[in-house]
Amino acid sequence: MNSIRRYAKTTRAWDALARPDILGRKAHTLLLMANGRRSENELGRLLGEDVSGVLQWLLQQGYLQCTQPAHTVETDDDIVAGA
Repeated sequence: MNSIRRYAKTTRAWDALARPDILGRKAHTLLLMANGRRSENELGRLLGEDVSGVLQWLLQQGYLQCTQPAHTVETDDDIVAGA
């Protein structure tokens, strides 16, 4: 089974949201949308562009964290393997 990674704000992110000039518009918008239930694909669709670079930067800088997956997705390989 593959886990879907979800992203949530850290305390550092909440502090940065009060000062949108710190991170730039794209990163600030991504932080606003990261609610612990949205995946990278969902965030990208909401912004209308690829967010992987900004998302990784926000993770590395401690603004975002991965949350526990809400559910897992069963792939065809898992079904064949009897997982």
